[in-house]
Amino acid sequence: MTDVPETCPVSDWATDYDIFDPDYVHDPAPIWDELRMRCPIAHTTRWGGSWLPTRYDDLQAMVRMVPALSSRSTAVVPPPPALREQLVAEAKKYGAETPPISADPPEHKPFRRMILPFFSPRAVEAQIPYTRALCHSLIDGFIAKGEADAAVDYAQQITPRVIAYVLGIDPGRADEFVEWVRGLLELGQTQPAMRIKYRGVIRDFFKDMVAERRANPGDDPISTLIEAEVEGKKLDDYKIVGVCFLLLVAGIDTTWSSISSSLLHFATHPEDQARLRAEPELLPTAVEEMLRFYAPVTMARKVTEPVEISGVALQPGDKVLMNFPAANRDPAVFDRPDKVVLDRQRNRHIAFGLGIHRCAGSNLARMEMQVALHTWFDRIGTFELTHPDSITWAGGQVRGPRSVPVRFGAAVC
Repeated sequence: MTDVPETCPVSDWATDYDIFDPDYVHDPAPIWDELRMRCPIAHTTRWGGSWLPTRYDDLQAMVRMVPALSSRSTAVVPPPPALREQLVAEAKKYGAETPPISADPPEHKPFRRMILPFFSPRAVEAQIPYTRALCHSLIDGFIAKGEADAAVDYAQQITPRVIAYVLGIDPGRADEFVEWVRGLLELGQTQPAMRIKYRGVIRDFFKDMVAERRANPGDDPISTLIEAEVEGKKLDDYKIVGVCFLLLVAGIDTTWSSISSSLLHFATHPEDQARLRAEPELLPTAVEEMLRFYAPVTMARKVTEPVEISGVALQPGDKVLMNFPAANRDPAVFDRPDKVVLDRQRNRHIAFGLGIHRCAGSNLARMEMQVALHTWFDRIGTFELTHPDSITWAGGQVRGPRSVPVRFGAAVC
């Protein structure tokens, strides 16, 4: 099979898919439905080449194939050659770049154990007052206007400030953090120079923060990581920076996309908006349904040894996109998978992934979504889109709406 230029239209989704195709970014569900019946694991030579599973059971099986499907390379688009060479050299010297997400066993376990306390139920509960006050403050800034961009003015502002507050860094730099993460995960996926630039910016920022915390330790995760040990040895700065890098990046884009998707959904589905207002006790199950239906994250794995699944032979060097969003729409597992059911009781969604790399920050993400939606519905009256054609989506590693302009009626100030 020959390589297909990324700029060419998709000729056959089973053999030539493109995760950055506008149709796929806007609404991939019909494509997944087609692939489940035809493949169900598609292949492409675009963006370095990869395989795309679409069935829940296949994803369940794949997450257990460790280390045959390695987490050393989790980006859906391979790094540009210059960065790839640098990463290979760093991996030989230091190991995983951003543990635990980019680490395989046995390196993975101690790093995961190290960060879990930052996101325990008790730790997350302690962040609720800050998150609630933040949401109210953001709404105070636009409620009198009767309109806002629910993504830019609200969702996008919540997650960088909350994760900054958790990490003990300046929440006032939220706009910078968003720029960095977009430059790395969104725009940088298809613009190599930008990807290299913002990887460096983020790492340099945390190099400075680690140096500052070494000089002035505090009661914060960075200081905790500086004092932590793995197998009796303290972490070097490369590893501390890598963990902090992961926490910032993962703590911003994914949940921001989930909150934006949720608000877009309620703005375009007045019946669901009315029901949640009438039955606020549905919020926890509604959040789970938003996570299922609008699951934002696709991770990647690198094949390290021959694997066969669903009739597909994966070879060492192949890349597999862990398509958790498609699994969440599998009709073999979910009743009415392409319909949002706010009171869905059986909801075994895998928006946070599965297995040893299941999202360590899921408690924080759920809290942010619940507080953000509860505060929005409490303060904002009935809302609707002002310019439906102006909705923009990001795709690739993280899928979510980037602009959701709405207008709203009377509200409780």
